[in-house]
Amino acid sequence: MKKIILPFLLFSILFSCKDGKVIKTQGAQTPLKNQVVKDSAVNDEVVVEEDVKNDFEILLPDGYRDDQGQNPANSLNKDWIDLFEQNGTYYLGKTDFTIEKGYDECVGDSTRSIVSKNKSVLFMDYPKLKLGKIKFLKLAKNKIWPNEKVTLKFENADYVFRAEGKVLSTEKRILDDNKEEIYKKVENYKLFLKTNNGPEKLLLQVETFNDTFVELLFAGDIDNDGKLDFIFGANRDYEETRVMLFLSSKAENEEPVKKVSELAIQFDC
Repeated sequence: MKKIILPFLLFSILFSCKDGKVIKTQGAQTPLKNQVVKDSAVNDEVVVEEDVKNDFEILLPDGYRDDQGQNPANSLNKDWIDLFEQNGTYYLGKTDFTIEKGYDECVGDSTRSIVSKNKSVLFMDYPKLKLGKIKFLKLAKNKIWPNEKVTLKFENADYVFRAEGKVLSTEKRILDDNKEEIYKKVENYKLFLKTNNGPEKLLLQVETFNDTFVELLFAGDIDNDGKLDFIFGANRDYEETRVMLFLSSKAENEEPVKKVSELAIQFDC
């Protein structure tokens, strides 16, 4: 079975189950030359989740299957914004990429793969973003399991994540670098976020996972408003790559962020 592997960097979170720990802000907003996010209202009793259309499109440096002659990779152009890493720092710049044509024997159709010349995290069709170095958090772990709380500190604000769900089983796994990882089989997962004394917001929920789990891929000030934005991986199946982008500048009603775009890539047979 052919899979397209998402070439993401490993990011992580500094965990704090009950007590917040400071994670220092990295970088500053300075120009970089020659470089070519279902909302919900949450209270103690009721969670209401509504469908949200993408405010703008996002893409990954990944492979995409043709669908009746159409391909998502065709929409990427030089006017899109590239969030990428360079020497341990993150930048927003213009895209610099090539498209490689291929063939997926699994489904018997053509593919197009976006190959970036940068260490790209995400492409965004949002030209209003300010180009240059951006502030971000260095993270130490990237999963928030049910019944855990995580506090991130950024620009004198506390971002408190809280997770709910049912843990069906727990096991140890050996990664490619021979490090151990704890994996939990979870269902009915919900992830919430609140900032300081603001309202708690349901960021995402997943009923079941097939050998996957939610991961925080990036936390930083993408939209240059002095507040944290987030990119989550929320694959529901090991044959899916699904990412969600949350921006603070689009938030309403004193909520910390709003999901502005979502992308799901299937590579099953």
